[in-house]
Amino acid sequence: MRLRIPAPPTEAGFTSRLRSATVAARVGLWLGICFGICFLTGLISHYAQNPDQPIPFPTSPSWGYRVTQGLHVITGTASVPLLLVKLWSVFPRLFIRPPKGLRALAVEGLERASIGVLVAAAVFQLASGLANSAQWYPWSFSFRTTHYSMAWVAIGALVVHIAVKLPIIRGTLTRDVDDTTYDRESATRGSAMSRRGLLRSTWAASGVAVLVTAGSTVPWLREVSVLGVRSGDGPGGIPINKSARAAGVTASAVDPAYVLTVVNGDRAVQLARADLLALTQRTETLPIACVEGWSASGAWTGVRIRDLLDLVGADRGSDVEIGSLQERGAFSRSTLQGNFADDDRTLLALELDGETLSIDHGYPARVIAPNRPGVLQTKWVDRIEVL
Repeated sequence: MRLRIPAPPTEAGFTSRLRSATVAARVGLWLGICFGICFLTGLISHYAQNPDQPIPFPTSPSWGYRVTQGLHVITGTASVPLLLVKLWSVFPRLFIRPPKGLRALAVEGLERASIGVLVAAAVFQLASGLANSAQWYPWSFSFRTTHYSMAWVAIGALVVHIAVKLPIIRGTLTRDVDDTTYDRESATRGSAMSRRGLLRSTWAASGVAVLVTAGSTVPWLREVSVLGVRSGDGPGGIPINKSARAAGVTASAVDPAYVLTVVNGDRAVQLARADLLALTQRTETLPIACVEGWSASGAWTGVRIRDLLDLVGADRGSDVEIGSLQERGAFSRSTLQGNFADDDRTLLALELDGETLSIDHGYPARVIAPNRPGVLQTKWVDRIEVL
């Protein structure tokens, strides 16, 4: 018995009128908008996490990072059905015979290579971004560094693709969706669904994807956002990313011998938690927002960081290193830039919503600052050092 190997598909074998340039251009337009927003908000998030900032990241509005990172994850999620429909609509072009002539072949090869890079980068960005939202890391590389680098690859390939296809994009977007000017010759078969129906279904799918995840950022959507990660669960209604057990501080955080050390050069003070509670207490309602896209607001009570720095004579505008009882991890130390350290709303929090901090929220003390990524709101703080 001879094994028959099926012949590879050809472009002529795809006859549906739905697989058209007019559909691809309209879906691609919204995909490009989502990718653009995702890229810009990703740059903001990356810059906010950099310890060295030539232009200080602003402390106001206090909810700024909450909005930008929420938009980052929401537009990334909306891109998933858009990308799937876009790839489905242009799939037949993968099987078009290469043109004759060296120059035409080179141009076609470069175009296909750029599209290959764009598709690969887009799929990687969306897949790794969704995995990060779920805190699932089946890889050994640094997510932040790799995601940031691939974002530039994706956006660069997107710009090249738009530049190459601009005449077709312009032509299709200025014509009716049922216009056949740019259709492939083989795209003659009708379908039970119209092109408008396919587009409406695509918009609906993206809308549903947003609706079931946006509750992580938009509180009033939490009842319907069944796929929203960590939407309001946790002590005080604030989700928890890393528990005390995961950080290895279950014993040191509740040690009666705990002291906070504040250092400025050769000047240092040590304060037990009772000493911190004896200082002037302030309450600020501030959101905490994480790169995974979730955010929540709470009423935090504690001592202003600026008041603690005054105890050791620190100059205003000084950057500060925050140390944690957590011994390992990328964010067991963080840099608090001078404008954050001097902001009256930046606290070494001891309570949340009138209750003593839970150990998973950073007991005995944690940093909470306005407009700051959650990964930098260091928990289990035991050292503040002026840089």
